[in-house]
Amino acid sequence: MTIVLLPGDGIGPEVVASAVEVLAGVGEFDFAEFPFGADAIERCGTPLPAEALTGCRSAEAVLAGAVGTAAHTTTPGSGLLRLRAELGLYANLRPVRAWLEGLGPLRPDVVAGADLVIVRELTGGLYVGAAGRSAEGAYDTCAYTAGEIERVARVAFRLAQERRGRVTSVDKANVLETSRLWRETVTGLGQDKFPGVELEHLLVDSAALALVSDPRRFDVVVTENLFGDILSDEAAAIAGSLGLLPSASLGDTAGGLFEPVHGSAPDIAGLGIANPCAAILSAALLLRYALYRDPEAAAIEAAVARTLRDGIRTPDLGGTATTAEVTRAVLAGL
Repeated sequence: MTIVLLPGDGIGPEVVASAVEVLAGVGEFDFAEFPFGADAIERCGTPLPAEALTGCRSAEAVLAGAVGTAAHTTTPGSGLLRLRAELGLYANLRPVRAWLEGLGPLRPDVVAGADLVIVRELTGGLYVGAAGRSAEGAYDTCAYTAGEIERVARVAFRLAQERRGRVTSVDKANVLETSRLWRETVTGLGQDKFPGVELEHLLVDSAALALVSDPRRFDVVVTENLFGDILSDEAAAIAGSLGLLPSASLGDTAGGLFEPVHGSAPDIAGLGIANPCAAILSAALLLRYALYRDPEAAAIEAAVARTLRDGIRTPDLGGTATTAEVTRAVLAGL
């Protein structure tokens, strides 16, 4: 099985290398690496070279690092947007767990036992709508079709069936017309196709408060592109750090794109102190959703949990361990 690696920029190559070590610890895979992001701009003149896109299309899955440098802050992201579009990826799964009490800023009694998945729609909304600038203004367009909403909601409902049977749909239906369509579509799908799944609707501001005041109420959260981006970053307070948040971008076909939620962190690149856990956990999601190897995925997640419990943590979690030390600990846990 071939896994394409897109290490990207900043700490991306460091954490992707850790994830590859862990993958090699649970199976035999072929890896094909391509430049991506600012690195690809410097080497090839484009953030997503044609050779990289071809490789991604033919591989079983793609494991990526973050993109962006001080010299290239916006253009590298266009390569990521294009890659998602070219691979038909519209559902971004972002699991969030309270791995260990006391890791983050929230009280342990608030986050203990929290375990949720945010399903973010990837192909619509403000990030991909028509945009423009004039001498005195600017605009970004948020647009959705019922079909776009239904397909990502279907992913959330199916995921809830495998978990605790609850979906929270987040919108701004008291203000936005797109959110009113969102709420109507999700409600109809739930009633027609998933009557056994409990569905609630929350306005995005209420959801933002509930995430940090009562995170255990959530099972599966489904929402549009911009809201999902913001809420999933906020949810890092539950886990303790962005360095513990993986993601999986999925479409209608097998495979997908797997990457940590955090950025390229150029300020610590090359220092050997980046937290590799999000990349390692993204590799676990790759095993689960692209290669259908759930036992191996669960083993990696358990090894990460053990490493954190043993106090082997990088500086973002208040520890002193290096990237390599955390990786070795996870491998020992396996």
